[in-house]
Amino acid sequence: MDFAMTAVRTALNGASYVAPRLAGGTAFRLFRNPRGRSRLRPDERPLADRAEVGEIVVGGGKAVSYRWGTGARPVLLVHGWESRGSRFAPLISELLDLGLSPVTFDAPGHGDATGETMTIVDLRDIITELDARHGPFEMVVAHSLGVTATFLALREGGAGQLRPVRTERLVAISGVPDFAYLVDRFCERLGLRARLNAELRSRVEQELFPGEEDIWSRFSVPRTVPEAGPASVLVVHDADDDMVDPACSRALADALGDRAELVVTSGLGHRRIIGDPQVTACVRDFVVRERAARVGRAAGRPDPSPRPAAG
Repeated sequence: MDFAMTAVRTALNGASYVAPRLAGGTAFRLFRNPRGRSRLRPDERPLADRAEVGEIVVGGGKAVSYRWGTGARPVLLVHGWESRGSRFAPLISELLDLGLSPVTFDAPGHGDATGETMTIVDLRDIITELDARHGPFEMVVAHSLGVTATFLALREGGAGQLRPVRTERLVAISGVPDFAYLVDRFCERLGLRARLNAELRSRVEQELFPGEEDIWSRFSVPRTVPEAGPASVLVVHDADDDMVDPACSRALADALGDRAELVVTSGLGHRRIIGDPQVTACVRDFVVRERAARVGRAAGRPDPSPRPAAG
C-alpha cells in the first residue's frame, strides 16, 4: 500500500471513532467517483478516428458511443470502472476482420463522456439504449463492472425499455460478481474498519439507490443469472488479478453450467487482460467456433468440435 492510501486509511479509521457519519461520507465520495479519466492512447487513435460517434443522455451526463463496420452482425463491448471503450481496440480490429460491426462507448465520468461518475444502472441503460439503436447484438463482450451491468440488462432491460437485452453469445472478462463485492473489496484495499463498511453500504443504499428493496440481491450476478440468457458464454479471468478474485469467475461459470467455458490466463492482472493478444485470439476463436456450430445446427449437422477444457 502506498503512502497516499496509508494516509487515507489512517485518517478515515481515526475519524470513524469520533465522527462516523463524516468518515462514512468521505469514504462514499472516494468509492463513487473515479480517481481519474482514462485517456486515449496513441495506438488507439487511428481506430477511434474511423468510428461513427454518437451520444446517449444518461444519469448525470452524456455517454459517447462509437460504431464501426456496416451494421451487420453487431457486437457490443462494455468497459468497466475507470476505463473507456477504446481499451478494446485490439479486439475491435479482430472483430472487423471477421465481418462484425463493433459498438462501444465511454460512460459518464469516463473517457470522453461528460459528467462526473456513473452507476451500474447508468451502464445498464447505456447497454439497453445501444441495443435499441444498433442491436440485437450477436455478441456482448464486457469487462469488470461491465459484466455486472450486462447481466442486469439481460435480466431486466433499461429505463423506458419494456424488454431485456438479448444476445446469442457473451464474453465476461474479469467480471465483478456483485455490488456487495465492490464495497467489501474497496474497504479491504483501504484497510477500513467494519463500522466504515456498514456506513458505506448504508450510503450506497440511501444515496445511489433510494427506494430499492434489496440492491445486494438485485445486483448479484451468480444469484440472478437469467435462464433465458446467452446460449454460449466465454468466461475469462487472470490468475494474478489483484482487484477481482478469479474465484468470482469460477463461481459464474459454475452458475451458468453447460453454457459456460472458463479460460484462466496468468500474468495479465485486471486491466491488461482486455488488450492482450492471447485473450483477443481466444475471443476470436470463440466467435468463429460458435458461429460455425450455429450454422451447422441450422443445417442439421453436429457441432464441429467440443469446447476446450477450462484453463
